[in-house]
Amino acid sequence: EEEEEEEGDVAFCIGDEEVVCIRHKMAALSAPLRTMMYGAFMESRREKISFTHNGVSANGMRAVDAFSRTASLDDLPPDIVLELLSFANKYCCEGLKSACDARLASLVRGAEDAILLVEYGLEETAHLLVGSCLQVFLRELPRSLRNPRVTRLLCSAEGRRRLASAGHASFALYYFLSQVAMEENKRSNTTVMLLERLGESAASEWQKQLALHQLGCVMLERDENEDAQSWFEAAAKAGHVYSLAGVARAKYRRGNRYSAFKQLNSLVMEYDHVGWMHQERSLYCSSMEEKMRDLNDATRIDPTLVYPYKYRAIILMDDNMIGAAIAEINKILAFRVSADCLELRAWFSMALEDYEGALRDVRALMTLDPHYMVFHGKVHGDQLAQVLQRHVQQWSLAECWMQLYDRWSSVDDIGSLAVVHQMLANDPSKSILWFRQSLLLLRLNCHKVAMRSLRLARTYSANEHESLVYEGWVLYDTGHREEALAKAEESISIQRSFEAFFLKAYVLADTSLDLKSSSYVIQLLEEALKCPSDGLRKGQALNNLGSVYVDFDKLDLAADCYVNALNIKHTRAHQGLARVYYLKNQRKAAYDEMAKLIEKAQNNASAYEKRSEYCDRDMAKSDLSRTTELDPLRTYPYRYRAAVLMDDHKEDEAIAELTKAIAFKPDLQLLHLRAAFYESMGKMDNTLRDCEAALCLDPNHGDTIVLYNKVREGADQEK
Repeated sequence: EEEEEEEGDVAFCIGDEEVVCIRHKMAALSAPLRTMMYGAFMESRREKISFTHNGVSANGMRAVDAFSRTASLDDLPPDIVLELLSFANKYCCEGLKSACDARLASLVRGAEDAILLVEYGLEETAHLLVGSCLQVFLRELPRSLRNPRVTRLLCSAEGRRRLASAGHASFALYYFLSQVAMEENKRSNTTVMLLERLGESAASEWQKQLALHQLGCVMLERDENEDAQSWFEAAAKAGHVYSLAGVARAKYRRGNRYSAFKQLNSLVMEYDHVGWMHQERSLYCSSMEEKMRDLNDATRIDPTLVYPYKYRAIILMDDNMIGAAIAEINKILAFRVSADCLELRAWFSMALEDYEGALRDVRALMTLDPHYMVFHGKVHGDQLAQVLQRHVQQWSLAECWMQLYDRWSSVDDIGSLAVVHQMLANDPSKSILWFRQSLLLLRLNCHKVAMRSLRLARTYSANEHESLVYEGWVLYDTGHREEALAKAEESISIQRSFEAFFLKAYVLADTSLDLKSSSYVIQLLEEALKCPSDGLRKGQALNNLGSVYVDFDKLDLAADCYVNALNIKHTRAHQGLARVYYLKNQRKAAYDEMAKLIEKAQNNASAYEKRSEYCDRDMAKSDLSRTTELDPLRTYPYRYRAAVLMDDHKEDEAIAELTKAIAFKPDLQLLHLRAAFYESMGKMDNTLRDCEAALCLDPNHGDTIVLYNKVREGADQEK
């Protein structure tokens, strides 16, 4: 039999109502209530306690009684839970407060809930509730920053103080918010206020430097040059060297060109071989010769800086050397695709009356930024595209697919983007085109825009199984592999399709495969190939299948896959086939296969890099030099050249080669290799410095940890 419910022995009188409770259970809720029930107060001797003026309703008190008996809130309405939260705070009932906090946090579904409940959470210091509301605000950025009630909380000093009392005002939070605000509108008051809060949240010196510097940047953007100079000077005083460039910019804006030049000149003299310093100094040079010398030095030291290329392109254009100007812009687009560079190349193409090339670039830039404005922000890019269309041949849908096939096959990603943009202009609800667009954007490292395209693919998908696949890719690309796998399996359960099998195989293959799991991936890819799809996707599946076969030494099967992929013009399969030849000790055939890829592919920096593995040292050095010329962001060529120099006992030159790359890309492998070189040279302080820098990038990098511990132990023994 169930135990009989214990009868109440104390009544709380609220107005005309009495709420009967169990004294010892009420006392168990908190120390203050225990004192009230059993201490030296009059209430401890009374069977009826007046509670009319204690800020709790009769219904609220009944809920307190129920919680004291069951430790559960059941399905209480939100207004009662809010009342209980206030009661819990007043009488220090930690268990009740935690339960109310968790329950209210679970009720936050959207922005309206969050705006309504966050005030209660802050008032009652309900950490979970405030955190849940903040999550909603963050998920809905940047839209939530346009809500006055949200901005009042997030942007004001008082709001930051209240968030801090609830345990949610951190430097990381305000850094994230300020970055979103700057991306939305650098000149807005919201951005300024968030950066001010960022400065208030700074705990360490580097955080303070960053906040001050960014405030300077925003003030410069707002043309408040005197304030900008003050913020930059404060950041520089705190130790932020880069802010000295900001000081110079502000001085230049205020008419002090010579002072700006002196500022940068002193920096260049103090810090040798820093590309951006030469770039900045070029802005204040009095002669064209000095300016061009600085810009050329900037490119030599840091080939990833884009301004020098653009400036040289403009100068070449002014000299009517249009082809050379386009070549200069092409150098940027080979390693970093941006809307402004595409616009610049489009104008150059128009000057050559190459309207097809101009239209290609305008369509590509409108893919990157659908709201892009040309003519100094006066005309929407789509309008320029419409004008250019009158000067080029119009393609039918079938011709568009043929053009896409050809450009995709020749690894012309920008050209492919342009074709997809044209097709979407004619049929914006075609989900497969949005998906193809996302794949191209990912190849171009435009992750944010790719996610937008992928979400549009999901939005426009005509059926559930297709929508699940696109949702799976969104999950995979945002790091949720298990969830992506579940979406693929759910899609397959509805309808067996190429994309569902391909997604599942891709996710599974992106782990360390053993023989059993690799066999399953092979099976999935074979199932994908049995399903209807076009040559572009089937070529990718065959290429992936070949890679799995290679990993498990099934070279003949891999070769068959790559040959079949090449038969349907999947050009990248040349690289896989070259690897097969190399593993079969057919080095010349591997080299020749990569040469075919270089000949066919428009973006071929990776092909030169890969071909270097299949030739002698001199030819490899030549290929890697070409790789660096095409894409300076690739770090393998620097590592290779440094290793060759070390083999030739040219230690200082090897270090210089790595330092050159680290100056603009502090890559984990580069730092580890330089640390190892320093260790072999007996320069232990430098070794420790590079190890520490590498471990900042990846705290779990095994080889660096071993080297770091080895050097530390040696240093301890010497002491």
